[in-house]
Amino acid sequence: MSPRWEWRTLTERSDDAERRFETYPQSAVRESDEQYLLSLDREVSAKIRDGLMDVKVLDRRRDDGLEQWRPIMKAEFPISADQAATLLEALGAGPPPAGRATFTLDELLSDVIGPNPRLRAVAVHKLREHTTIAGAMAERSTLTVDGSASRTIAVEEEDPDLVMAAAGEVGIAGRTNVAVPRVLAALAGFGAQRFAVIDVGTNSVKFHVGERAADATWRTIADRAEVTRLGEGLAEHGRFGDAPIERTVAAIAGMVDEARAQDVAAIAAVGTAGMRQAANSAAFVDAVRARTGIEVEVISGADEARLAYRALRAGLPLGSGPLVAFDSGGGSSQFTFARGEQVEEQFSLDVGAVNVTERYGLAGAVDDATLDAALDGLRGELARVADRGRPDTVVGMGGTITNLVAVQHELAAYDPDVVHGATLTRAEVDRQVELYRSRSADERRGIRGLQPNRAEVILGGACIVRTALELLGAEALLVNDRGLRYGLLAERFSS
Repeated sequence: MSPRWEWRTLTERSDDAERRFETYPQSAVRESDEQYLLSLDREVSAKIRDGLMDVKVLDRRRDDGLEQWRPIMKAEFPISADQAATLLEALGAGPPPAGRATFTLDELLSDVIGPNPRLRAVAVHKLREHTTIAGAMAERSTLTVDGSASRTIAVEEEDPDLVMAAAGEVGIAGRTNVAVPRVLAALAGFGAQRFAVIDVGTNSVKFHVGERAADATWRTIADRAEVTRLGEGLAEHGRFGDAPIERTVAAIAGMVDEARAQDVAAIAAVGTAGMRQAANSAAFVDAVRARTGIEVEVISGADEARLAYRALRAGLPLGSGPLVAFDSGGGSSQFTFARGEQVEEQFSLDVGAVNVTERYGLAGAVDDATLDAALDGLRGELARVADRGRPDTVVGMGGTITNLVAVQHELAAYDPDVVHGATLTRAEVDRQVELYRSRSADERRGIRGLQPNRAEVILGGACIVRTALELLGAEALLVNDRGLRYGLLAERFSS
């Protein structure tokens, strides 16, 4: 029983790796019902198929993610006490009950696995399609647990170079390598943990609860935002007002209560541009701590841009050419200039929907001269993004942009599946700029798709988006609904 190197990736029916896989002739198709013994403490593949106990342990994981698995046992039931001890050692559990010479499968499950909360037996139905790719064994598998299914493509061989060549040929080499036990643990919800993040912005507070499965993938449990206008009056007074502080602290307290009701393992809270600017940010932090026990960390503009870009790369299929991503917030806008995964420059500008609205008087209906003055002023404030060459892709995120898309599609209820990945053209932004310019805040609240609490600041935000597209020489942007909070979740809680 020789160790084998393996690369396995989660796939979907429609993705390119599956289309490539189907170009290779199948050598066999097999279906089976199996049981896997999962452990929270060890990397081990322990399965029962056709009356055999088959155990492999993870020997090595290279820096590129390639894994080598070593077989340590294949035995028929009933297994001996020594074999049971070998199995349990591999699973990271204690010795088997004394006084038995052998264990049937039922005895192993009921007397050894069942009572141990760190172990679980999972029934799995497998459909496996086998082929050969670049000289390596390959299979496409559908793994079903309690009606939930995942699809994977895997290549394995004793020679790691063969495995990586095959993985590259079928198009899975750049993806996360995920072993079968981790896939099954995710399907079974075994070892999953929940975490919450709170993003305190100048205009809104965003809240996200994510569940991290054993295979390191994430599932959204809760995701919402409340417009609290913490930065109301900040541009004029340089401080947060008492009323904005109170309503923002109340919103955060509700989010913390919800997170704790979801039994999260930890909560991370960060504050962005408004909290960097306000003279009394420390008083706000103290108020949140006294009410909730949570510490709000004020992050830099560079950190804000970095976290937003991390969320962006994970959330959208993007090419390797020049890309500009910008996050238009209430108190600032973050810009990232990149080429594929390589970030070339990131910076934050103190230009946000709230301060632009207050600076240029855009909270209600305005005449053409007022609008032109605002756009002229923004060209100067955003001049740093100009004259850099036209990017292949512009990606926008943040509450202003997602609201513009919601209005474009006349969404009575916000639907992230419609917004995420949508295209927002400069012509549509121009249309909406005129829509808001000609209406009072109360009249704007009647526009289908617009969050009522954004009525005062939506024109200022739309002007920022319009000017950024103009200076970048772009006619449209791709919309990302997975903002800073997703990057924060991944950075703080992915391991």
